[in-house]
Amino acid sequence: MPYVNIKITREGATPEQKAALIKGVTDLLVTVLDKSPATTFVVIDEVAFEDWGVGGLPVDEYRKQLKAKG
Repeated sequence: MPYVNIKITREGATPEQKAALIKGVTDLLVTVLDKSPATTFVVIDEVAFEDWGVGGLPVDEYRKQLKAKG
């Protein structure tokens, strides 16, 4: 009974995109591990920017630095 937890920043993933993630992960578990889709659970958690950090910075500040560099 696989359980997969996907965490993404809360920036407007559409219901269609979320459905595609759920289907894609489920299909991957079927293909690679021969798991049953009926017992595969996929949960998507959306996390606010201020609750997510990368490289020691809040994610929005990290992205600003990336834009400034590139």
